Amino acid sequence: MREPSLVIRGLAHTFHRGTPSENAALVDVDLELEPGAFVVVLGSNGSGKSTLLNAIAGSLRPEAGTIQIDGTDVTRWSEPRRAQLIARVFQDPFAGTAGDMSVAENLAIAAKRGSPRWFRRALNRARREELFGKVRTLGLGLEDRLQTPMGLLSGGQRQALTLLMALIVRPSLLMLDEHTAALDPRSREQVLRLTQSFVNAERLTAIMVTHSLPQAVRVGDRIVIMHRGRIAYDLRGSQRRRLRVEDLLDRFEELRRSDMLDEDTAGLLRRSYV
Repeated sequence: MREPSLVIRGLAHTFHRGTPSENAALVDVDLELEPGAFVVVLGSNGSGKSTLLNAIAGSLRPEAGTIQIDGTDVTRWSEPRRAQLIARVFQDPFAGTAGDMSVAENLAIAAKRGSPRWFRRALNRARREELFGKVRTLGLGLEDRLQTPMGLLSGGQRQALTLLMALIVRPSLLMLDEHTAALDPRSREQVLRLTQSFVNAERLTAIMVTHSLPQAVRVGDRIVIMHRGRIAYDLRGSQRRRLRVEDLLDRFEELRRSDMLDEDTAGLLRRSYV
């Protein structure tokens, strides 16, 4: 049996502790991803989805818990050091790229991630031919626009290239942070299709956060639903394969009802002490 790609144990973090704004964003979260797993994370605003990704990436230092990637404990690693293992694509299609640099230059920088070689040597003829082939796999005709400044491309084109940049050096873990949310419907479909294709072809281990229930039932092999900083549901195997959008809506309705019950119970307890 292969070692898990990601192991999270007891992850916890509270924002604004001890103040009226105290918010338990992560509460004793355990999560384990096998190599090649494609996990979709769902949850309402404030459920802990982005906090979880930030903790894994190292941009947030959790108060408790451990994180292992490919068997290495990275809990105390800085964000730049973890970037050697993690590739992350954000919601904003203009984040993570240099708009005044060409498509080829952006890709060349991504290809040299972690390398001590000078950038000046990164765009030789062989490298340009290699980049041409990689961009051609996107099927968007951008291989003929390698010299075009990235800032002149559409949001969908730029996000597709950002995805390619994230994978040009194979990561141990790919994290997709609502990476299609800011796109128009056609671009959203293109990028989602490319995402599924890349993850399947390369057998990547990936986590995708989304608010879209139709997306969640279309891609990935496992769905995690977060609620109030906890993993409320972890749907996999045959349970995942049978899921429809209506089933996910039922799960969220169950969570809403449990919240109402909790509030009612708390109210009764408060009144019993008056």
